[in-house]
Amino acid sequence: MKKSVLYIAAMATFAAVMWETPTIAYAEPVSAVIAAPLETPVQAEAEEKTAEETVTAVSQVITVSSEEDALAESGPDPEIQRVEAEAKAQEAAKAEAQAAAESEAAARQNLVDYALQFVGNPYRAGGNDPHTGADCSGFTKYVMQHGAGINLQRTSGGQAAQGRTVSAAEMQPGDLIFYGNGSRVNHVAMYVGNGQIVHASTYKTGIKISNWNYRNPVRIASMF
Repeated sequence: MKKSVLYIAAMATFAAVMWETPTIAYAEPVSAVIAAPLETPVQAEAEEKTAEETVTAVSQVITVSSEEDALAESGPDPEIQRVEAEAKAQEAAKAEAQAAAESEAAARQNLVDYALQFVGNPYRAGGNDPHTGADCSGFTKYVMQHGAGINLQRTSGGQAAQGRTVSAAEMQPGDLIFYGNGSRVNHVAMYVGNGQIVHASTYKTGIKISNWNYRNPVRIASMF
């Protein structure tokens, strides 16, 4: 009898506990929606400051670009412009001088080639045409006129007063070499290069090639 009473009391206690405690086994999970935190005044101030810094940086970039554009439009410093202009002028002058030298060298060679075609033709005192016969100054006058367009006096003495004097080291093909007794000029020849001249020499030899120093020259002159 006593055991029955204890058993009934224990069951009653267990039933009371189970009634008060809810059963959650096998319950479906509930998705919780977490709301974004509200922006605080400090965060708002920081974002505003960042935006102002970005605008300032962009303005600085635009300002630099504007200054560079202005410099490009106005050109470099005047001193730099002057130096560049002088350099360009020097280059242009150098190129012009080189072109002139090349043109003169070509003209000299053409003159020499023209004169050499008469080698072997006769010498004739007072003659003016190397095709039919010429003396020394008649030969040089004809050749210079027809081979280079340069007009000379008729006599060797008159030709010796023309042109500019050059040294033996400076003479070039096409220059004239004058010979004489003392200071008096009595013969003229044309330098053709390689230490040689072409000239109307004598009745016996006619127009021929000789060494430039076969006689002592009185004067060497360039007519170019």
